[in-house]
Amino acid sequence: MAPIDYAALLRPGVPNDGGAVVGHIRQRYDFATGHPDPVELPLDELVAGLQEALGDEGRTLAWYPHPLGYPPLRDYLASKLRRDRRITCSADQLILGDGSSQPIAMVLYALLEPGDVVLCESFTYGGTLSAIRRMGAQAAGVECDEVGLIPDALDAALRRHAESGRAAKLVYTIPTFQNPLGTTADEARRGQILEVAQRNGVPILEDDCYVDLRYEGEVEPAIRALDEAGETVIYVGSFSKIIGPGMRLGYVLAPDALLSPLASIKTGGGVNQFAAMAVHRLADQGTLDEHIAQSCNSQRAKRDAMWAAMESDFADAATWSRPQGGIYLWVHLKDQNVDTADLVEPAVAHEVGITTGVNFHPEGTGGSHHFRLCFGFNTPEEITEGVSRLAAACADVGVAGVARAAAPVA
Repeated sequence: MAPIDYAALLRPGVPNDGGAVVGHIRQRYDFATGHPDPVELPLDELVAGLQEALGDEGRTLAWYPHPLGYPPLRDYLASKLRRDRRITCSADQLILGDGSSQPIAMVLYALLEPGDVVLCESFTYGGTLSAIRRMGAQAAGVECDEVGLIPDALDAALRRHAESGRAAKLVYTIPTFQNPLGTTADEARRGQILEVAQRNGVPILEDDCYVDLRYEGEVEPAIRALDEAGETVIYVGSFSKIIGPGMRLGYVLAPDALLSPLASIKTGGGVNQFAAMAVHRLADQGTLDEHIAQSCNSQRAKRDAMWAAMESDFADAATWSRPQGGIYLWVHLKDQNVDTADLVEPAVAHEVGITTGVNFHPEGTGGSHHFRLCFGFNTPEEITEGVSRLAAACADVGVAGVARAAAPVA
């Protein structure tokens, strides 16, 4: 029997780097990945809610779920969006998905063809960049300032691409606690971004998955809330950062013309009903709001601990973001002679995980002097120790402004 050469059968463009098979190796000081603190997961409340849900309607698990997702959870989301994001919508305009990544991928699959262009912030979420590239499309960064996308720069980029014969198909933006930059656009800026997109006839994909993790400052409306006709903005949210990524629950709110295509694209027979029941009961009982408030208090302390540790160990070596929420700091090394890719292995030797800047660069060529730190997982005390170890790793590779003896690996 002749062996099958699957490499020759693979469709062009299919990722084949082994990342999904190898998985993520988490370091003791895990500043690399967007994990919340496992100690703070509301496990007892989830169990109680699930027990209630199974008592009420557990036997419905014998049926395939609603194609748009568990109706009571979509009802709750419509109410929450109205209350928290000033968005008016019905439950039937929402589709539940596996986290926010699946809804984003569904939108990209619906809209993009090979060669299409997606405009985004100068650095943005690597998962979306990977999904864009898998579609054979191109992500192009737009200049940002301290509050996010610059409207004039966005308008110029849209016009430039249109004049080149490759008009941008979509604008992807994270306007609240941007990943990785940490910026938050105010209402005026959001309105300007919307106006630019509408004037150029280009839809916006608004990724709002960090919005509940606000530690200070005024709550800004979603761009979707400013889109009165509801025709320009496709809105994506998630439970991953307010409960945990392992729940694999997110959602998309789309214009009516996109709902049917998105529902057809979504595979798997509906979202996990078991998880949706548990989250709905958690939310319906008010426990989710309590959990979010507790998480914000905890994450604020962690952010402040990372700020203090960075001030102690990196004041002369780097600058970093000052986000009002979210779970990330964006760090820029002052030493332009060090590529942060060369810092990964020394950091791992000190049991510290980081994510380098190139992972967030739309063209995959910039960010060599940047890295992102997540403060969501470790305790404040561990964050202090981890930043000290990271400083030691920087000293190991000769980063200017850092001069510390290597911390012992316990």
